[in-house]
Amino acid sequence: MQVSVIIPTFNRCRLVLRAIQSVIDQRYPIHEIIVIDDGSTDHSAHAIKNQFPRVCVIQQENQGVSAARNTGISVATGDWVALLDSDDTWHKQKILRQVQLVENNPSFIACHTDEKWIRNGRHVNAMKKHAKPEGSIYEQCLPLCCVSPSSVLIKRLALVDEGMFDESLPVCEDYDLWLRLFCKNRILLVPEPLVVKYGGHDDQLSRKHWGMDRFRVTALEKILESGQLDPDQANLTHSMLDKKLGILVNGFRKRDNHSQADYYQAKLDKWSATAC
Repeated sequence: MQVSVIIPTFNRCRLVLRAIQSVIDQRYPIHEIIVIDDGSTDHSAHAIKNQFPRVCVIQQENQGVSAARNTGISVATGDWVALLDSDDTWHKQKILRQVQLVENNPSFIACHTDEKWIRNGRHVNAMKKHAKPEGSIYEQCLPLCCVSPSSVLIKRLALVDEGMFDESLPVCEDYDLWLRLFCKNRILLVPEPLVVKYGGHDDQLSRKHWGMDRFRVTALEKILESGQLDPDQANLTHSMLDKKLGILVNGFRKRDNHSQADYYQAKLDKWSATAC
C-alpha cells in the first residue's frame, strides 16, 4: 500500500517542521510527503527544503486550505492519501495501525483514528459529541464534523471521484466532504489517540470564522440537492437543516440583525415546504 501524505501550510514554519518530523518518524514506510505552501511569507518553503530535502514542496498563491489539499491530492501518486494539518502531529504508529486495519477490511475506503487534544499547552478531554464513529456514519456526520482531516487515511480515487474539497467554503470544507463521501461509504476506526491536535493559537480557522453553522447549512443544502441520499438519509438531513437554520434565525434576531434573520428564515420556510 502506497501512502501519500499531504500537508497544507500557511505561515506556520515552526509548526509545519514539527508536523513533517512526525511523518518522518512513522513506523510504516511513507511513499511521499507533499507539502503545499499556500502563499506563506515566513520562508516556510526554504526551511522545509533545508531540513527535509526529500519532501516535495509545492508553492502556490494563497487560495485557502481546500485548494491546497486539492493540489496535493491531484499530484499524489500513492493509492491512499493521509492528510495532516500543519499544526497537528502523529503518533509514530499511526499509519501502520491504519494500514493493518485497512488491509484486513478491503471493502472500506477510509480509516480514521481517535485523537488527543492539546489547547494552550494543556490536555483537554473531548466531549461525548466528539466521540469517533465507525461503519456507516452518515447520521453522525450531520451535527458536526466527526472525522478529523489529520486522522483520516483514504483511497485517493474516492476523493477524486467525489470532487475533493469544495474550495468555495472557507471553513467546514471537511464537514461538506464527509457528507458526500459517507452517505454511500463506510469508515474504519482505530480507537487509539494517534493524532495530537493543538488548539488555542490565533490562526485557527475555527477562530477566524464565527457562525460555523452558516457553512454547514450550505453543505446540507448541497447534499440534499445532489440526489445522492436515500429517503431515510434525506429525512435526517432535512431535520438537521431545519435545526441549524432555526439556530441561525434565532441568533441573528437576538443580535438585531434582521436582514440575516430574514434571509435564513426564507431558507427555513423553503426547506420546510419541500420536506412536506
